[in-house]
Amino acid sequence: MTSVEADDVTVVVVTYNSAHCLPGLSGALANVRHVIVVDNASDDDLQVQLRLALPHARLILNERNLGFGAANNRALAQVSTPYAMLLNPDCLPTPEFLAGMLRAAESFPDAAIIAPHLIRRDGSPEVSYRWPATHWVSRGPKAEAPCCVGFVCGAVMLLNMDVMRRIGFFDETFFLYYEDEDLCQRVFLAGQQIVVVPDVEITHLSRGSVKGPNPLKSEFIRGYHHAQSKLVFERKYFGAALAARLRLKTLLLALLTLLPRLLLPQPRYLARLTGRIVGLCRAYPLGGQAQPHRL
Repeated sequence: MTSVEADDVTVVVVTYNSAHCLPGLSGALANVRHVIVVDNASDDDLQVQLRLALPHARLILNERNLGFGAANNRALAQVSTPYAMLLNPDCLPTPEFLAGMLRAAESFPDAAIIAPHLIRRDGSPEVSYRWPATHWVSRGPKAEAPCCVGFVCGAVMLLNMDVMRRIGFFDETFFLYYEDEDLCQRVFLAGQQIVVVPDVEITHLSRGSVKGPNPLKSEFIRGYHHAQSKLVFERKYFGAALAARLRLKTLLLALLTLLPRLLLPQPRYLARLTGRIVGLCRAYPLGGQAQPHRL
């Protein structure tokens, strides 16, 4: 079995108004030699905080917000190590987590993607993996041992670069959301392994990576891009007709939800719902490399 060392991994972190997250990364990543931070045109003091928290990190500054997948692709193009670990800034890595991921890479050298078990901020498990929706409906409790799946959340992914270069990285048609699902779908359809190792855990402060001056605008953007990306994914793997049907169904449900949100307003949820409705009404980008999957 080939040993996998810390120097064999490049950690990639994509930021957007995420300077407040950097202290949570510094302890575990201070001794990781290869770290790339890609910033999507933040308005905060990320560069200052990065020099304090991770002074050895390589920084890529995008002139505009390219989206999650495209920003990761900019870093992945510069990775020369055998592995790349995609790490959301709202995760809290520990030395034990990093050691566990290295052991997993040794145990599953042929896997395209290896993922840990995500833990919510309250300590409960976040079951963020399943079979692909195009094949089976996942059921049952969380995994108790390493297993192959069809999807893992993009919050933390250890990529085998030799395998992933053959498959391709993120489809930049997806600006935000569903880019990880699309990536896993292509890995699955290529017959490659996606492995979850539930004994390796990391806390994921979901939706904690963005802390801009206008939180309601951020929620609107989340809702907008989630709706757009959902339609992009549906069209890519199921075809235009089913995507049109999904748009109508989802829009009707969103409009029905709007009335109670207006009567009992919760500003963040209302902003996100409004963004979803606008995203469903507007044309969505076309593209992608896959042919629609037929059940």
